[in-house]
Amino acid sequence: MNAIEIKGLSKNFGPKQAVCGLDMTVPMGAIYGFIGENGSGKSTTQKMICGLIPTSGGSIKLYGKDYTDPDVRACMGVLIEAPGCFPGLTVWDNMMLQASNLRLRNAEEEVIKILKLVRMEGAAGNKYKNCSLGMKQRVGIAMALLGDPQLLILDEPLNGLDADGMRIMREVFTDIIKDGKRSILVSSHLLGELQKVATHYGIIRHGKMIREMTAEELDASCRTYVSLQTGEMNRSKMLLGCKYSRVEEDEAGYIRVYDLTTPEEIVTYLYDNGICVTEIKTDKIGLEEYYIDLMKGGK
Repeated sequence: MNAIEIKGLSKNFGPKQAVCGLDMTVPMGAIYGFIGENGSGKSTTQKMICGLIPTSGGSIKLYGKDYTDPDVRACMGVLIEAPGCFPGLTVWDNMMLQASNLRLRNAEEEVIKILKLVRMEGAAGNKYKNCSLGMKQRVGIAMALLGDPQLLILDEPLNGLDADGMRIMREVFTDIIKDGKRSILVSSHLLGELQKVATHYGIIRHGKMIREMTAEELDASCRTYVSLQTGEMNRSKMLLGCKYSRVEEDEAGYIRVYDLTTPEEIVTYLYDNGICVTEIKTDKIGLEEYYIDLMKGGK
């Protein structure tokens, strides 16, 4: 059974079609990275899954049941845009208020457990308005985790975080799914960070799903290349362009050769043409470059 199964989902806002015949499958126990440009339909899709806005067509099933089923809705935790916290209350009081709304038994024990999970147990007495952005994001996830939901829907939870905040968030995500009972649907523009934790990906464009894949399938699809620098970069690029079909210069000033070749072959070829290689390595494109390449039509 899958956590989410979507078939032919659509959403119209007047004459504008924000989501168009979208299909999506999120397996149980997955961290599903939902990727797309601004305005591609990510947030609209997440809001429809959560029941925040009605669909215009198609079907959404959560754990094999229609997404409107009350039992299924009780198994969801949601963080869309920003946590619904009172700025003047402490983190603890906001959490206890949400626990009361959910009518949780042993609320204090539950809140302590969740705050520890998101690394916020030491900040329980802080007023929410005085929390950093990263802390507020973790509070939002903590509130979404109250009641032990099976499915988390998170919209851009990594935005604005510093390096340490992103590290903590990655640890939180992996801890959440350790038991295999929870699944996470997370949208983010920070593809390098998403690649460190995601087990599955869905790439949306103009309201349509254009690619779904596992992390293993992504790894197999990402091209390996040879990256190098020489003392004569322009001449090197010209020579390599005559021998290999795809040669580019990246933002860091390295020449990349994408053909199936070895560093030794390139070093020998350039040396025979009077050019010494000063640095060379074999590398692989990541999710961000794969995504950009896909948006360009794979050229």
